[in-house]
Amino acid sequence: MNLNIVLYQPEIPYNTGNIGRTCVLTNSRLHLIKPLGFLIDDKHLKRAGMDYWKLVDVVYYDSFEHFLEVNKGARIYLSTTKADKLYTEVEYKRGDFIMFGKESSGVPDSVREMFKDTLIRVPMVETTERSLNLSNTVSIVAFEALRQIGFPNMK
Repeated sequence: MNLNIVLYQPEIPYNTGNIGRTCVLTNSRLHLIKPLGFLIDDKHLKRAGMDYWKLVDVVYYDSFEHFLEVNKGARIYLSTTKADKLYTEVEYKRGDFIMFGKESSGVPDSVREMFKDTLIRVPMVETTERSLNLSNTVSIVAFEALRQIGFPNMK
């Protein structure tokens, strides 16, 4: 496994389906922290993930606390628009966890505070309060991490 992609309470099935597809094609594990804003058998999730969804290596957590308990000691980066450090300014290692917040509001301040030393962001123009689509952001950050670790087992 190359990376661990973590979605904190994702809300939009299309995004999660697209991210699942990206995980399959990059040999990355997908971690979903509940509550989810959709059902796992949602037709939109499966449509976005196409026939890849059955191949996704996915782990579900009942809560953020459950996620932390199971992954104690893991290197976790948190992608947020509120970070100072760019996603390209860190040195990723194989097996790192990269967490992304929910589409409507990211993560709570308390979660962001827990990862204050590993916050990263994708640069965007400052003319709007909007941000990039979640699945696009995951792809941008994941492929930088994969580039840094040499695209292991990828052709």
